[in-house]
Formats: sequence, structure tokens, C-alpha cells
Amino acid sequence: MTNTINLPGDGVFLGRARSSAASHPMVVTVRDGTVFDITSSAAPTVRDVCELADPAGHVRSAKGTPIGFVNDIAANSFEATRDPAKPFLLSPVDLQAIKASGVTFVVSLLERVIEEQARGSAEKADAIRADIAGLIGHDLSKLKPGSPEAMEIKAKLISRGAWSQYLEVGIGPDAEIFTKCQPMASVGFGADVGLHPVSTWNNPEPEIAMIAASSGRIIG
Repeated sequence: MTNTINLPGDGVFLGRARSSAASHPMVVTVRDGTVFDITSSAAPTVRDVCELADPAGHVRSAKGTPIGFVNDIAANSFEATRDPAKPFLLSPVDLQAIKASGVTFVVSLLERVIEEQARGSAEKADAIRADIAGLIGHDLSKLKPGSPEAMEIKAKLISRGAWSQYLEVGIGPDAEIFTKCQPMASVGFGADVGLHPVSTWNNPEPEIAMIAASSGRIIG
């Protein structure tokens, strides 16, 4: 198959894959459209790679064994049509928990507070939106979290019964870290996921993802 997945030429890529040819999940990288198994005794997991002094250098220098084209492996990763005898992608993280921090987008933050208060009523939502906008305005970008001004707004919202954990994250004094997924519980590209049967819509948001060592050092 012709490779149609265009990755940046100067990137160093780290992930995981599974194949019937190996008894274990493979640590992999991509070079010129080909996926290489770079699993080693020195770094048998992605977590181990991240703990190395030079993770990118390790990935670059690892000779590895080619297991297929990234385009083919990605296409085989869709669970509904997957051939388990051929390589497919796994979640790129293994022994690390997945965390999330903060509510970045002000519009999202405010709408979550409004939804929490309105409980599905569009009429109530409009009134609550106007009330909150009157208190704090539409632009929180100039408001410093934890500042006296932020605490004053917090006191006003509490007095109206409108304070929320979302606002605590957005303008409160402390950064909050949420556990999104336990180690070994995330799923990879193309995997099936379970949704509540009454769910009828999805509302994804853009996020910035990073991977870090246990020391807190950002790897990529």
C-alpha cells in the first residue's frame, strides 16, 4: 500500500503496537513510513524509554526490526475490520497514568457552569448566562487565578449559589490535576470504546498532550 500518512520529517516518534509475531506489546517508532519494533531489554516499555536520560536519542539510535508500513498498520488498527494476525496500533502509553490539568477555554468553562445550573433548560441557561456575564464579563483572560479580584468574583458567585468546581479550576488559587485513565487502561487508534446507551451526541475538545518522566521532566 502507498504510504499516505505524512509525518513531520524531523520528528522522533514513539508508540506501541501488537503483532502475532511477538508475545508482548512492542515499543515502536516510525521512519520514512515504516514502523520499527525497537523493544529492548534496556527499555521494554514506553515508560522505560521515558525514564532514560535521552529518550529521543535512544529512539533515533535503536536499530529495530521493520514490522510494516505505518499506513497498513494504521488501517489494520480499526477493531471492526482488524486482522489480528497482522500488526496493529495500541495506546502509545503503557505503565503511566493519564492526567489532565485545568480548563483552558473560557467559553467552555462558562458553558459548563451554565449547564450545571440550568440542568438542561434552555430558558434558564439564557438567564444564567446573562447573570454570570454581568458578574464576571465575557473575558476571563485578564483575570489572574487566585488574585483578590478572582476571589471577589468567587465570593459573589457563592452567594448566588453559582460556584462550580469548573470555576475553581479556572480562576481558583490552585492548579488541579485530574486522573483521566489508570495505567494500561487507555485504548489506541481504531479501538472500540464503550458509550452509555442513552448517549446521542459527542462534544470533543482540542487538547495539548504531553508525555513526561516520573521526575516531571517533559519528554515530548
